[in-house]
Amino acid sequence: MTTATQIEEVWALLDQLTDPEIPVISLRELGILREIRDTDTGLEVVITPTYSGCPAMEQIEADVRNLLHSQGIPAKVTTQLSPAWTTDWMTDAGKEKLRQYGIAPPSHKVSEEAIVKFMPRTSENTPEVVPCPQCGSHHTIESAHFGSTACKALYRCLDCRETFDYFKPY
Repeated sequence: MTTATQIEEVWALLDQLTDPEIPVISLRELGILREIRDTDTGLEVVITPTYSGCPAMEQIEADVRNLLHSQGIPAKVTTQLSPAWTTDWMTDAGKEKLRQYGIAPPSHKVSEEAIVKFMPRTSENTPEVVPCPQCGSHHTIESAHFGSTACKALYRCLDCRETFDYFKPY
């Protein structure tokens, strides 16, 4: 049986793992590391991808497994798809790290109504204002709905002319 202190030590150990695609934010800050379970067969670390086709998940799983193995901690890594990951799981510190890195973090919480929405209402057709992470301007436009990865959109600032990724809230 694992103690609460030992589980906290594993959390602290896992805090050093960063996202392979965004190395300034930890997996925990991003909300990918969901849970550490104490099971009859040992520890189980639960991870959830930012979206179901995330190409980094194999690397993330290997990073978790290798780090724990290097510390002599036997653990199983489980990918859990439900509930689906949401940007609401990102920490405020993680969002600030994204902004400093040049990726606009999600600007609002996701409402339950927004999770399954196929056609926006007329009042919702107003484009979202995403502040530029470079200069802070709100004078930005979406250039492409998909940025460097499917979970981000590509935006351009009309003031400083820089392009940047925006972590889409979902």
